Amino acid sequence: MIDRVKGLSLIKSTEFGLYCELGQFYIDPQRPVRKALITHGHSDHARPYMGSYLTSNAGKKIIQERVGKKSKVQGLLYGKKIKINDVIVSFHPAGHILGSSQIRIEHKGYVCVVTGDYKTLSDNSCEKFELIKCNEILSEATFASPFYRWPDPKKVFSEINKWWHNNTIKGITSIIFSYALGKSQRVLCGLDPLIGPIGVHSTVDKFNVYYRSEGIHLPKTIKADRNTKSVFTGNGIIIAPPSTRNSNWIKQFKKLSLSFASGWMFSDNARKRKGLDAGFALSDHADWNEIINVIRSSGATKVGLHHGRTKILSDWIVRNLQLEVVELKSNFFYRKNIDRKQMSFIDKLI
Repeated sequence: MIDRVKGLSLIKSTEFGLYCELGQFYIDPQRPVRKALITHGHSDHARPYMGSYLTSNAGKKIIQERVGKKSKVQGLLYGKKIKINDVIVSFHPAGHILGSSQIRIEHKGYVCVVTGDYKTLSDNSCEKFELIKCNEILSEATFASPFYRWPDPKKVFSEINKWWHNNTIKGITSIIFSYALGKSQRVLCGLDPLIGPIGVHSTVDKFNVYYRSEGIHLPKTIKADRNTKSVFTGNGIIIAPPSTRNSNWIKQFKKLSLSFASGWMFSDNARKRKGLDAGFALSDHADWNEIINVIRSSGATKVGLHHGRTKILSDWIVRNLQLEVVELKSNFFYRKNIDRKQMSFIDKLI
């Protein structure tokens, strides 16, 4: 029988990260461990120096890129079940980025789902989110506030293309800051190539290769550098990571209009902050309604929350759904230090 004491039954939070004791593996560990199951390829989830890695087959190449070519990385097809010690494990699409996964863990008919980062809105750049029925669910809570309710992505892409088109009329080159893995490819899928040439920073170009190899249709792109900068002058758009904002690389492109594609741009105050001409509310994380709908539809009676606004969501779930909720806090210096750096970076950007 599963021990139903306070807390999640199959997963616990440790200083190394989320741990399944019955399976003797960690999920997205923060420190080196013997066996790591990885939900997706973002650097705060896929870290080097693990003994071995297991991830989705669709995301294997990206994980290999992140953790090192010589690392031992195994890919598993979505939905395929394997036994790891005393539990049965399978990976299922999370809809976050290419290859992103929810991890389903089963022991004697009892099912726990670790969602990883996820969203349920449609996205042509990655696999569609799959709802998994379970007894307990561990959900991210990055944007878990009633304030965050994403607009229709089609409307957002229409705004991006209109902004770009208006810039071409003024003879201005457009720059969209977006994360090199995931967000950049999603933005590319929504651009209208008839408006003008599309450029990408070298870090974006690197991940585009993996997307195209998995059959994701991206428009034709040109690596933006000193040899091609004239191609974009006055009518092009360039996708680049936020870290390039004050770099010498960006200074070579004259007469620019700067924007940022992120869920953080949902706030009007964020959009109006100094240094950005436009902001587009496009997130690869679930908003308030998505999170509530996934938790409710999963059939879970126990809910774990981590990575974000857990208190607001926890109170709402207890009050409205009458479910047992466990808040997994990031009480470890290593995790808190990463979160502090990330938020500081975002504050400087917007």
